[in-house]
Amino acid sequence: MTTRQVTDQNFEHEVLKAPGPVLVDFWAQWCGPCLQIAPFLEDLAKDMEGRVTVGKLNVDENHRVPAQYGVRGIPTLILFKGGQVAATKVGSLPKSKLYEWVESVL
Repeated sequence: MTTRQVTDQNFEHEVLKAPGPVLVDFWAQWCGPCLQIAPFLEDLAKDMEGRVTVGKLNVDENHRVPAQYGVRGIPTLILFKGGQVAATKVGSLPKSKLYEWVESVL
C-alpha cells in the first residue's frame, strides 16, 4: 500500500473514522525536510500495511485541518487512533527513528 492523499474534505472519513491507526504527514512541496522523509513514509506505509495507514495532507492546498490541529511547522506527523490524536512529532526524522516512534505509539 502507498500513502493516501488526505484533504480538508475527506479528513473525517480517511482519518477520524478510519478503522485503524492513521499517521498523517502535514507537508508542502517547497519543504525540504518534507521531501526528505517522503520516501520513508512510503516505505512505512508498505512495511506496516494492515497496522497503520499513512496519509499526506498538503498544507498549501488545505487550511482547515492544519489550523484545527495547531500545525505551525512542517513536516508535522500526527498519529491518530480511534479518531483522537495519539502522538505528534514535528520535524524530519531518520527512517529508523520514524519507525521506532510509530511502533512506540501503536
